[in-house]
Amino acid sequence: MTVRATAARILARLAGRGGALGEQLADRRKLREYGLLQEICYGVCRHHESLAFLLGELLERPLRQRDADLKYLLLGALHELRDLATPQYAVIDESVKAGHALGKEWSKPLVNAVLRNFQRQREKLELALGQQSESIRYSHPQWLAQSISNDWPEQWLSIREANNRRPPLCLRANRRRGSRMEAMRLLREAGLACSPGRLAPSAVYLQQARPIGEIPGFAEGWFSVQDEASQLVPGLLAPEPGARLLDACAAPGGKTCHLLETAPENLSCVALERDPGRSEMIRENLDRLDLTAESVIADAGIPAQWWDGTAFDRILLDAPCSATGVIRRHPDIKLSLRPKDIAAHSKEQSRLLRALWACLKPGGRILYTTCSLLREENEQAISRFLAGAGDAKTLPIAADWGLECAYGKQLHPGGSEGPDGFYFCLLEKL
Repeated sequence: MTVRATAARILARLAGRGGALGEQLADRRKLREYGLLQEICYGVCRHHESLAFLLGELLERPLRQRDADLKYLLLGALHELRDLATPQYAVIDESVKAGHALGKEWSKPLVNAVLRNFQRQREKLELALGQQSESIRYSHPQWLAQSISNDWPEQWLSIREANNRRPPLCLRANRRRGSRMEAMRLLREAGLACSPGRLAPSAVYLQQARPIGEIPGFAEGWFSVQDEASQLVPGLLAPEPGARLLDACAAPGGKTCHLLETAPENLSCVALERDPGRSEMIRENLDRLDLTAESVIADAGIPAQWWDGTAFDRILLDAPCSATGVIRRHPDIKLSLRPKDIAAHSKEQSRLLRALWACLKPGGRILYTTCSLLREENEQAISRFLAGAGDAKTLPIAADWGLECAYGKQLHPGGSEGPDGFYFCLLEKL
């Protein structure tokens, strides 16, 4: 099957809520044209609403539901014509072949007409696109655009622009190996331009993304790939010597490992994850970095499955959420997320907070985090929890980053060098 036909089928599955884009691409990394496959899939997800509008203008009537793969073939071709350097003749010729590979031999005249007409009418179509709603122009589903705009009316413009940018590659320098400056020297000696993060003392941004296998020192444990926002966790949780620590939703293990890299003496750590496959990723990261933690496969919301009754001094709850703060990194969220998912996430967040509170020592602290931009999953989740817990209070986060919320702090997605969208709230048990 051609690379464009493969992309069309992946995208059609995503639109039908058939998994995540990263999972769909994982088995295809060895394909000769993997780079193009990845670019088409990410590009269509990132600019979906704009591309769909243009396609609608070029079609005499909408395609049938059973031809969703052909729809995404055409969206991918429009993305190539608008944003990539692929020659026009190659896009049209290869898209016709892809239509055949999808079993739609009848589509040849349709594909030819749509793509050639786009080239002829491009200026007029782009002008029409510029007159559409912000949701279409900035390629966010209407309900999501409205939700973020309601929660962040003053920041909505910068959020939507950040969501449509390519994300930076941020590394976490392992300061057990050496200082951040030493780690950056290792990169520069290998010809990799880099710069320090502004918020986290371990953050290093690569000017150009590289496969992790090509990052010097990665296999030896000098670096891990982790967004700068996530790297703020150890400084906020601040476990003391001898503390008992729980990372409640730990996979793939980045925050667990960072906590251990910066840990004081005699700290013990339990890394909890209910998915066995993802739990294996925690073990792989611990082994690569030569760190030790107790890895447990269980549901954090059911302590009877895993808790021995010994209370924890510190708990990190990086709660399951809509991931609306990492859309620039996972643009398929725009295709797969639905309004009802937010309510389901909110329910799960409340369940986990209530269950884990019982596992915390008096005087202990929970750091509640999400990679969401939606207040319903963040400060409103904390408000609901406090209303039902008589022995909890929030602690101020004394930092010069982020926006103050009613409870906790919110980071919005940054620019070419800057953190993902992330929420933090620190709770203490009275």
